Amino acid sequence: MPTRLERSCEAPRADWVRSTAPANGVELLQAWFAGHGFDKHRHDTYAVGVTDAGVQAFDYRGVTEVSTAGKVVVLHPDETHDGRAGTSEGFGYRIVYVAPARIAEAARAIRGRPCALPFAHEPVMTNRALASAIDDAFRDGLEPLATDDLVVRLAEGLLDTDPSCGRGARSGRVDEGAVARARRLLDHETSRVVRSSELEAVTGLTRYELARQFRTALGTSPHRYSRMRRLDFAREQIARSEPLPDVALAAGFADQAHFTRLFKSSFGMTPARYRRLASGQKRMPGRA
Repeated sequence: MPTRLERSCEAPRADWVRSTAPANGVELLQAWFAGHGFDKHRHDTYAVGVTDAGVQAFDYRGVTEVSTAGKVVVLHPDETHDGRAGTSEGFGYRIVYVAPARIAEAARAIRGRPCALPFAHEPVMTNRALASAIDDAFRDGLEPLATDDLVVRLAEGLLDTDPSCGRGARSGRVDEGAVARARRLLDHETSRVVRSSELEAVTGLTRYELARQFRTALGTSPHRYSRMRRLDFAREQIARSEPLPDVALAAGFADQAHFTRLFKSSFGMTPARYRRLASGQKRMPGRA
């Protein structure tokens, strides 16, 4: 899980900001501000964030809004806002910036028809779906398939906040052949990151149509399905006593630390412990 900012009785910490480079219309940013955060400005993107600690105050559409830990903040594209701490303790938050075109494409895949960009009339809310999507984004990063899943989940959450977009009128169509072709590709490619364009080519669906239909048919996203197949491949390599750094690279992970974190989150133990247990296993009773 993302590191949470803790309250402190010490002198206020220095302000800091960490962000990713924009990738496929998505950018992640995490920040801490002890007092004044930023002056009035506006983005040409959606900004969907979670307040992690303290009180986050900002002026938006003529009203002063306040968000506390665990609350979700949604800012519509091209809307002026600022940001500051609501108390002397400062505040920390994580936020996802998403190009409106990406939300529009995902909304069309979800609704099965074009619709207006969703507008969250309450900029501060309790929303488990959006908060969960943000948590996963900061844990999983911006691999192509992870980004697709993030955009679809954010679009779903935003659509649910705006009744004018046709609440409940979701497309239930699933192209079973296309989903099967995507699954076969992901089953085969267990040594690298599969790109969205590859799945679009083999399925004939847009990345957002596929993300929705894949989850409807198989209960998980293409990104998570692909990651589990790569981790299954890694387990096989570990059982063969391959060196762990080599296993991480063979399964297409950026480095051993990244591989270890994902392995533990999926199987409840580190690769090293799994190796120790696997090397000491005995033949199961009743097996030839």
